Amino acid sequence: MMRTNMLAAVVSLAFCIAGQVILAAEASQAGTEVAPATTSKVAAMAVPTFHCLGIYWSPENGEAGKKVLVKFREAAEKTWHDGLPMRYNPVKTPECKGDYRGSIVNLTPAITYEVTLTLEGTDVRTSFKAATWNEKFPVASTVKVPSSAATLMVNKSGTPEAYILYDGTGSTIDCANTSDLGISLDASYVILRGFTIKNVKQHGIRIMNGHHIVIEDCDISKWGSEQERGFGFEQQACVFSSDEDMHAVVIQRCKFHNPTWNTNSWSEDHYKGKDSRHPDGPQTIVFFESKGNHVIRYNECWSDKDHYYNDIIGGRFNSSYKGFPGADSDIYGNYLANCWDDGIETEGGNQNVRIWNNYLENTMMSIANAATSIGPLYIWRNVAGRSYTPTGSSYGLTHGYFMKMGSAGSENWMTGHMYVFNNTLSQPNDEGPNGLGGDSKTIKHCVSRNNLLQVRTGDTHSISTGKSGVDNDFDYDLLSAGRYPVDQEKHGIKGKPQYVPGAGFSFETKTGNFQLADDSPGRGKAEVIPNFCEGINGAPDMGAQESGTPPMAFGVKAQFIPPAASARGTAGH
Repeated sequence: MMRTNMLAAVVSLAFCIAGQVILAAEASQAGTEVAPATTSKVAAMAVPTFHCLGIYWSPENGEAGKKVLVKFREAAEKTWHDGLPMRYNPVKTPECKGDYRGSIVNLTPAITYEVTLTLEGTDVRTSFKAATWNEKFPVASTVKVPSSAATLMVNKSGTPEAYILYDGTGSTIDCANTSDLGISLDASYVILRGFTIKNVKQHGIRIMNGHHIVIEDCDISKWGSEQERGFGFEQQACVFSSDEDMHAVVIQRCKFHNPTWNTNSWSEDHYKGKDSRHPDGPQTIVFFESKGNHVIRYNECWSDKDHYYNDIIGGRFNSSYKGFPGADSDIYGNYLANCWDDGIETEGGNQNVRIWNNYLENTMMSIANAATSIGPLYIWRNVAGRSYTPTGSSYGLTHGYFMKMGSAGSENWMTGHMYVFNNTLSQPNDEGPNGLGGDSKTIKHCVSRNNLLQVRTGDTHSISTGKSGVDNDFDYDLLSAGRYPVDQEKHGIKGKPQYVPGAGFSFETKTGNFQLADDSPGRGKAEVIPNFCEGINGAPDMGAQESGTPPMAFGVKAQFIPPAASARGTAGH
């Protein structure tokens, strides 16, 4: 039921920032369980997206060893649900929004939720309401844009109650490589819909300045310029921004594909004088150090063998408290393929960054997370397919990892927490990625549960045994290789997953079936994780897909339905 709009979400957020909302005083339905009264003098803060709430709180007497217990429910619901407890982790930087940070996930858009937080072992608690974003944006006016051979300048802003829709459906911006940009955007509360953009010298869409921007149903190809010998310039992109004030950008149901120029592999020189063979070249989405609160969902990003990407989506800077994609951001439901380095480069702050239900293939690293400086970073229910094998690399690489792990030049940046739940390394033709951090990458502050860590035949590690690892908790994973850190995986299972007949991924439909067979290791053996893995048809399974559920969908036709809504038989949105 759609009961709120985007403005309501903003208003609800303002309430959370200004002070607590006492739920006990507002509960009026007979039989409704009343939340405990607030006792803390410190208000919590919530930052919403469509399906998640980022939660921040710095209560009195918070300290290491004391968790914050999380409960939530829809405002009209009687039953309270457990969220994943939040850990104490103050990071001394202005970017850190609270001593305790965490996310409530798998929520339904346009719903008001009640949340209670309790400092473990004390009577210190707070309660508040927050609303998730509405998927229907309030459009007040539409500008129909015809086809053009020049850059479209968008510089008129809407308001929170009245977005301006720039409708490019059926129109093509083809600049014949005479213009740097397809669209130059310097506005807020706008929607760019349905544009086909090609043959531009730098970026398909450049966001000069702005916030509350929606880019949807666009098709961008043939962008970028040659730097040398057929290789393109680093980080020229379909959607690009270096605006550090930019926030609340939604990129959805777009097709980004086939840049004009290639990227060097790890075994090729990009240009003379370059002191490494690190790939340089085009990407699809690039943000520099933005404020975040972005959603990147239901997109298809791919290319051909002669026009690979550097990273597919990412930005700058890895050694920072911001980085890409920025705090309180979601990346889900995407199909991402064909890069020499990182499929998703989520590096830097990673403060309440959430990545789920993506399919990644033909990458080196599926997901790069070196480093996570603030956290928490959540990575769950993703599927990794083929990982390429570079040849002749001076770095001595054989193939990539599902998660990069490690530092960004210094382990001093590795101060944020990470949660890795229910991911699947599918190993088509024994060509998938290695596990978490390869064999020797440093891993710190990481919790791993319920992952199918099937690595290639001959790989020795499912999880890195790097000697600098600190504060890690690995358990309940399915491990095909023999090595993982000592004293971990007490409930882990050694073996290889067996899938139901016909399992695998279809490029044509962008769907995949990754259900475990009844007799497979890991079937019904996962640990219950509040709000992340609670089981739908009995005891939960290890891996990305629960038994008895529809095929996983990725790309422009995908739609994420929260598991709780699916179990109730509702559409979710």
